[in-house]
Amino acid sequence: MAGFSDHRQQSTRPRLPAWLDRYTTLGLYGLLVGTGFCLIAFLTNPVPDPSFPWATLPESLRLPIVQPRIDHWPVTYTIGIWLWVFCFPALFLAGYRRYGDGNRGAAVWLVGLPTVTMLGWTTYCRFFWPKLHPPTWNAPAYTFVCWLYCSSYNALWSNLGYLIAFVGVVATILAVRRRHGAGYVLVGFGLFALPLGLPAVYAGSRWAK
Repeated sequence: MAGFSDHRQQSTRPRLPAWLDRYTTLGLYGLLVGTGFCLIAFLTNPVPDPSFPWATLPESLRLPIVQPRIDHWPVTYTIGIWLWVFCFPALFLAGYRRYGDGNRGAAVWLVGLPTVTMLGWTTYCRFFWPKLHPPTWNAPAYTFVCWLYCSSYNALWSNLGYLIAFVGVVATILAVRRRHGAGYVLVGFGLFALPLGLPAVYAGSRWAK
């Protein structure tokens, strides 16, 4: 099992497949564009996100127009948040592309940090996020199972999210220790944690070869 350490002998920085490298670059731009779309909502709507009514601009700084909303959120805010959802994995891939040489670096960037992020967001959404009512299909979430929770508030889906994150912890340990079968666990975690788990799917598909 060669793992990812072979890259160190080939180049100082890991190389991603062309399609994934392109996604990583475009995804970073997508995060910037998404941030811009979210900020536009602050210029048009008094309270862009009802979960945070304190996050508002003085009327003197807002434009004399008001955006329509898709359920709870203005149109550009919705677009911006969903751009963040689908482009967020690019952060981990970019970190791996720049700093992830060696086996441990690959494990940290491609599965360890996504796992920590999933644990953090699952905990935040379950216990701290000021929930809006009624729940809506448009609720942004960084994994499909988290979306099932955020769009229904059914604790079953949040519990499943914790279980998937636990698999991510196991996958990280196996990857760092270069255990046999780590690739399959990585792929399993990544698929269940999509879209956040995309880096783990890539890592597992390479490791399992």
